[in-house]
Amino acid sequence: MTDIKAVNIEEELSRLKMLEGRTVDTAAQDVEEAFTTLAPFDTGGVFAGSFAGVSPWERHTAGDELVHILKGEAELTILTDNGPTVLNMTGGMVTVVPKGLWHRFQAPKGVTVLTATPQPTDHSDADDPNDP
Repeated sequence: MTDIKAVNIEEELSRLKMLEGRTVDTAAQDVEEAFTTLAPFDTGGVFAGSFAGVSPWERHTAGDELVHILKGEAELTILTDNGPTVLNMTGGMVTVVPKGLWHRFQAPKGVTVLTATPQPTDHSDADDPNDP
């Protein structure tokens, strides 16, 4: 049976450290310490965390990803067939990243994000992950 419960997002976030100076080369353990899984969801989970810096490119081939900015601001770049789409997002904004599209966050001043993310997640540290 599935464990159904309500989660206090602020309480969960208070247990985490802010990941300062994130780069595409930040160790996975440091990223894990800045994020938490709030609940299982479909093929993945609902995640939340805080960081300042830039994430590596990522994509989700199993489904769309819901992105909600809780606090702060971030530039979310999504690579589409028509070129990059850049969204300047601030606290309270939400978007959906379509299945299979590479995307990354740039948040020099810091951001707290909540996502509903399908798994698996592919990562790339290339300048353009669509170039072979």
